[in-house]
Amino acid sequence: MSNIRDVARLAGVSVATVSRALSNPEKVSPESLEKVHTAIAEVGYRPNMLARNFRSARAYAVVVLVPDIANPFYSLFIRALEDRAHQKGYAVLLGDTRGTPERELEYIRRVETRLADGIVQLRPSSEKSQNNIPPDVPCVNACGCEYTTGPAIRIDNRAAARSMVEYLISLGHRRIGVISGLKDNPHAIDRLEGYKEALASAGIAFEKDLIAEGDFTMWSGLNAAFQFCNMKNRPTAIFSMNDEMAIGAMQTLKNQGIRIPEDMSVTGFDDIAYAKYSDPSLTTISQPAEEMGKMAMDMLLKVIEGEPLSQRECVLPTEFIIRKSTGPVPKH
Repeated sequence: MSNIRDVARLAGVSVATVSRALSNPEKVSPESLEKVHTAIAEVGYRPNMLARNFRSARAYAVVVLVPDIANPFYSLFIRALEDRAHQKGYAVLLGDTRGTPERELEYIRRVETRLADGIVQLRPSSEKSQNNIPPDVPCVNACGCEYTTGPAIRIDNRAAARSMVEYLISLGHRRIGVISGLKDNPHAIDRLEGYKEALASAGIAFEKDLIAEGDFTMWSGLNAAFQFCNMKNRPTAIFSMNDEMAIGAMQTLKNQGIRIPEDMSVTGFDDIAYAKYSDPSLTTISQPAEEMGKMAMDMLLKVIEGEPLSQRECVLPTEFIIRKSTGPVPKH
């Protein structure tokens, strides 16, 4: 059976370096860390992680609370976070909460009972919405909003939505429908504010009838689009608050004989992989999901270690991506 000395010999480093690579990988250079992991794989070394965890009073695991594990945006985020966690010697436990407080509390108790060291929260929360996580539990909200309390990573949802609607207005659209997320969702609230701001700046009156509520799923977008199809004076463009709902809406529009973008433009939000390959390809706002995942893990480790944060809130930039689902207002 191989031991730590075999790993050190093959990696060309000291036993102490191997030990640090396993217990405190952030204190080892990337070059040495790679050598150690390669040597471990070659000799088949299996460190006694239980003993390590007992000595340090750590679980060396974090919980990621995911409101909808089927959402493609979250999969990009989780993959990047898991890569960073692996580099730091941590395991990632996924908690598919399905948006319910009861399931969320089950995973929070894993941290309270030392089965994990901290939490990355992907449900947007704010001072105006419920947050089940006790203040003494290390946590980072990685899908924050304007009013998120505690360490958070977010984009400016209001400004991003405003820029998308301003773009549609620049194409001549004045009746712009919205497929929103659930009305109490902080992201949906911020994006609706951005929509209203763009209309007000252009002197366009806000109409409640042009808002169709969805729940960020493709199915809800497909159903919401019927509201616009059945209008006597239907909108000439749709701003969907995520790509999944936009892709569902496009399916309904095409089934109703409405051409995209000749008869109606459609936009999304997130830039999931499917957005590029939808028919037509979807104009959208790209969120830096992978960067958010890496930053969330780095920030959470600092919280766990009790290190001061240079920023308690990181606001990351978005990218505006114009594709083929948008065009000038149709001429009748």
